[in-house]
Amino acid sequence: MKPLKYLLVAAALAAAAPAYAWPDRPVRVVVPAPAGSSLDVIVRGMAEPLRMRWGQPLVIENKAGAGGMIGMDTVAKAAPDGHVLGIGFNGPIAFGPFMYRKMPYDPAKQLVPVVLTTSQPNVLAVSASNPANTVPEFVAWAKAQGDRVNYGSVGAGSSSHLTMELFRRAAGFQATHVAYSGSPPAATSLAAGDTQALMAVAPALLPMIQSGRVKLLGATSLKRSEVLKDVPTLAEQGYAGFEALAWNGLFAPAGTPAELVRKIAADVDAVLRDPAVRDALAKQGLVAGGGTPAEFAAFIDAESRKWGAIIREAGITLD
Repeated sequence: MKPLKYLLVAAALAAAAPAYAWPDRPVRVVVPAPAGSSLDVIVRGMAEPLRMRWGQPLVIENKAGAGGMIGMDTVAKAAPDGHVLGIGFNGPIAFGPFMYRKMPYDPAKQLVPVVLTTSQPNVLAVSASNPANTVPEFVAWAKAQGDRVNYGSVGAGSSSHLTMELFRRAAGFQATHVAYSGSPPAATSLAAGDTQALMAVAPALLPMIQSGRVKLLGATSLKRSEVLKDVPTLAEQGYAGFEALAWNGLFAPAGTPAELVRKIAADVDAVLRDPAVRDALAKQGLVAGGGTPAEFAAFIDAESRKWGAIIREAGITLD
């Protein structure tokens, strides 16, 4: 007869294990942004390591539009069995409830935080033909343009949008917002001169930077990022305390079993700890995340309180 303590351990393990096989078919991951965007890059970078762990492929579905809400609404209304996940970000998760009178889903009630995938500063980018080479020079140039400056964003209500609004107000220049459906078209617009500035994460800008069509003036982290060591922060260029991080993470539909959410989080966390994956993300300007569902939920709560106050103060509303 087995000792009691071993029977208790066996019972605990049995209770913790899912009562079903998962996944028993491909796992669909909804990316609420276009192919080639930073969100798309992150999911595709994890796809093969997760396939090896799960024994099933990841099917990536790009559903851009409405500041990420179209894609996240798809996730919110999917069956809660772990076979549909989504990579959400600031806009449709932490910002939306403070900006929209009505959203097609309730992030707090219909989506379950699984794990933080990456966080990174936005960067202030301008066309290579812009005479400014520093943030103070850009501000002086923008003020001299009066109301003729247009700035792009990767979507209305995104971190890209709100970070520029926060900076614009802090710096005191006028600019008109032009929303695009994701970072590739926003970056193309900047390089073409249709817009004069863009706040966005670095990955989608790399082709434009490498081709010499776009240049970076500053990053929105408090201290220089390990992955953007050569880019001075806005804080060190005259805007003390300025910080605005873009972040993203996996979400599951509400009702997904807690033990399954923890398993997915643990597997993704393990992938994000792999030096090869971390290095690949770093080369794209991305800082690998990880952690537990509880840690991710607490982080989202803090971000919602911070940006909710800023959105109300700035009076930003979207229909």
